[in-house]
Order: sequence, then structure tokens, then C-alpha cells
Amino acid sequence: MASLDFEREESRFRAFYAARRSALEDACMAFTAAIAEVVDSARSVDVSKVEGRVKDVDECIRKFARKYRPGLEESNTPYEIQHWITDLVGVRVVCLYEDELEKVAQIVRQHFAVIDVTDKASAVESTEASFGYKGLHLDLRPGPRALPALAAHAEQPFELQVRTIIQDSWSVLDHKIKYKKSIPGQLKRRINVLSALFELADREFRQIRDETATALLQAPDETAEAEAEMDDGSLAAPKPSSSLGSELNAFTFLKIATHFFKDFEFDPSKVDGFVDDIQAWSPGITRARFNTLMRETVGTVKRYKQHFEEQNPQGSFNPYTVVRHCLYLSNRTQFRPALRNVAREAFESWLADNG
Repeated sequence: MASLDFEREESRFRAFYAARRSALEDACMAFTAAIAEVVDSARSVDVSKVEGRVKDVDECIRKFARKYRPGLEESNTPYEIQHWITDLVGVRVVCLYEDELEKVAQIVRQHFAVIDVTDKASAVESTEASFGYKGLHLDLRPGPRALPALAAHAEQPFELQVRTIIQDSWSVLDHKIKYKKSIPGQLKRRINVLSALFELADREFRQIRDETATALLQAPDETAEAEAEMDDGSLAAPKPSSSLGSELNAFTFLKIATHFFKDFEFDPSKVDGFVDDIQAWSPGITRARFNTLMRETVGTVKRYKQHFEEQNPQGSFNPYTVVRHCLYLSNRTQFRPALRNVAREAFESWLADNG
């Protein structure tokens, strides 16, 4: 029975926690796996990690004593500690960008019943001179559409924290700052400045992502100006354009490469390094020049690719390899580093036999 005797209720909570610890661990594993599954299946957010934990018993008691005990005792309201700790089980989803927090919340709402929502971002942004942790917290329990694996934990609530990588990093570091309130103004200001820098980093990463996507869409496409595509894969000369002199970069490379390899998905990180290599081999190479040398050589290289794959069934000759051979064929001296010795010798041997 609930009471106002804190020592008694603390002892009862410790006994409750010890008896439930194994079940809480099982629930934590089940909820973490379920959240990871539903978020991954949606494929609409970039998630860095999904992790779970069972809250430490001493931490639970400290939270109750700090957050709820004064008000309950002031109003003479009996209590049982376990009824006030809604985050005994916690799951954390760490996203890449700010605007994905609400997307994750919308996904989990389809599978879990929402008990309460705490929007830390709105709380911080509603004040002019306050900085700090921003994230989205949802108190949940399995809903009618929950995964079958959660049936055994239908009555167990848990807290879901949704953060960006930047917010997660700030939270970890923020907890290491031992004094933040009753401190000299100069130190408090430095903490606020640091927090503001983290907030700015979150915003900048999102804007860089958006502007990168826009730049890719707006990148000029020389291949679209080609008048016809030949049977061997080469293209007729592009129409003149005043913009064709600009330097090759990752965006224009993708526009050109995806024209020649329509069914291949180019990984951004690999494209970035590959284009950097091309620029090192041929400083100042323009997108027009790259498009031209691809048109002039890709037919020959595709025939060599077919020969190579017939002779080496287990070998790899992906689009990056095709481009390397096209570069080398266009200028054997300048693009010699594009091929290793063995690959270069095999290609030259085939060229000698096949013109």
C-alpha cells in the first residue's frame, strides 16, 4: 500500500526492482529489437544506432527523490516509487539529422501506444537565452499493432529517446560538466556558447545535406545534349554550351556516370574518393572532357569487359573499373595510375590482339 514513508517505499522499490530485473532485461532486448526493426523497415531515415538499457536502481530512486517526492509529500499524497518511474526500460534511436526525429516518432506511433511526449527541442527553443540538450522523448507501451514478439511485455511501459548524433554527443559531454547552474557567470556563458555551437553543427549538417541534394539535381548533364547513342555504347558529340568548361566534381561525375551505368547505384563516399583521384591524375579536368573521353572509349572497354569476364568468371569488372580503363585508353600517359600493372598489361595485350 502506498505511503508517505520514503525509507519504506525505497525499500519496497528495491525489492520490486530485484524481482523484476530479469523481466526488465528481457523487455529491453525485445523493445530495442522491435524499434530497430520498424525504423529500418521504413527506410525513410538515416539511423546511426539503436540501443537500450535498464535504468539503474539507485538512479531511479535519485530521480524520484529529486523530481516527484517534494510535490507528493507537500500535497500529502501517498506514493509507490515504481508508479512514477516510466523509464525503467529505455531505448534510444540516434539519427543523423534534426528533421528525422519526428519521422522516427511517426514510425513508432504506428506500432506502439503513446503515453506521453516530451519535446526537449521545443522547450529549449522557446527561450531566448537558454541552450542545452535537444531531443524527443516518448513514453510508450506495445499497442494493438505491436509485433507478436512483444506480447509478453504488453503491460511494460518504456521510454524512447530520439536524438541526432550531435545531440547524443552533447548529452554525454553535458553530463560530465559537474556544475552548470550555481557557478560564476563567465563559466555559465562558456557552457552556453559550447551548447550553441553543437546546435549550430546540427543545423549545418542538415543544410549541407539538403544543399548537396539540390546541387546534384541541378548539376549540368552533358549526356543529355548528345544527339544519339551508338550501338557500341558511345555517344555522338554534344551540342556546344557555354557552361561546358566547368571542372568535374562529384555531382557532374554522377550525372555522367549514371548515364553510362543506369542500373548501378554509386555510393557517395566512393564517388567522392574516385573523383578526387581523377582530379589528381588530370588537374582541372572538365566535365565536358570527362564526358567526351567516356563516349570515345566506353565501347572498346565494354568489349574488353566481356572478354575479361569470360576469362575470369570470379573476377570483378564494375563501373569504376570500366571508367578506369576508359581513362587509361583516352590517355595512356596521363592516366597510367588508373590501372595497376597487371590490369594494364592484360588490357594492352587484348588491345594488341583486337585493335
